[in-house]
Amino acid sequence: MVSSRIEQKIEDIYAFVESCKPQALSASKVIVPKNELYDLLDDLRRDVPDEITRYQKILNRRDAILEDAAAKADAIKMDAQEQYKAMVEEHAIMQQAYQQAEETVTRANAEAQAIIDTARRQAEEIGNGAIYYTTDMLEMAEKAIARACESAVNNSRALETALRGHLDIIRHNKAELTGANVVEEAAAAAPEERDEKTDEQKD
Repeated sequence: MVSSRIEQKIEDIYAFVESCKPQALSASKVIVPKNELYDLLDDLRRDVPDEITRYQKILNRRDAILEDAAAKADAIKMDAQEQYKAMVEEHAIMQQAYQQAEETVTRANAEAQAIIDTARRQAEEIGNGAIYYTTDMLEMAEKAIARACESAVNNSRALETALRGHLDIIRHNKAELTGANVVEEAAAAAPEERDEKTDEQKD
């Protein structure tokens, strides 16, 4: 079966994630550019309805096969009935004509039933294949999106941790430059003491 656009988009997402730069000190996490990942997911979201429509057409074709088989069966039955009438009218011996006509109708019914049974099996195979294939594609898309979301969340947490570490270093360096003791004493002062100092400054 030819690869669908959903398969191609999923492969693109996997390839994109695999090509992303590994995160420092991690063997399983990578840094995923958010905008590029969103573009791939948007493409996938646009293609999913088209693929579902395509497989819906396949399911509709199954119904057309059944209808065509029923029409052929009806045509065979009508032809058999006409032959039955003609044989009864043409043969001098009514019993023989009746027997031949009954055999013709029996064969026609068996042939019609065989056509319907074959068409039904073909239609079920086509329908089951389309449903299985569509379900499999949606499951692959779900797994790819879940992995991308998990990677994005992990990267966001790693970025937050790194930024906080840098912020702590900057604050520490700043405290050393401006006098750590003065900053710590001012930060530890009670709200009432700060209010009293404010009142004294106003006086």
